[in-house]
Amino acid sequence: MPRYFIDLHDGTQPLKDEVGFDLPDLPAARAKVVRIMSAIARDMLPDVERQDYVAGVRDDVGKVLYRVRLSLATEMLEA
Repeated sequence: MPRYFIDLHDGTQPLKDEVGFDLPDLPAARAKVVRIMSAIARDMLPDVERQDYVAGVRDDVGKVLYRVRLSLATEMLEA
């Protein structure tokens, strides 16, 4: 079974996946990264103006195969 690594970056600090996930194929890796990014979206801070996250799925030789971007931008409108 192939091993996929999911690296995260929050706009300030990269987090490189050193362990990885044994998944049957790239669609399974895509589903995994989407679940991870969905969990991040649920935990985004409501009082910040902007948050950006990027996740990259790479294979065991380091080639990036899939990328997901997640952004939250808020703005206060005058009443």
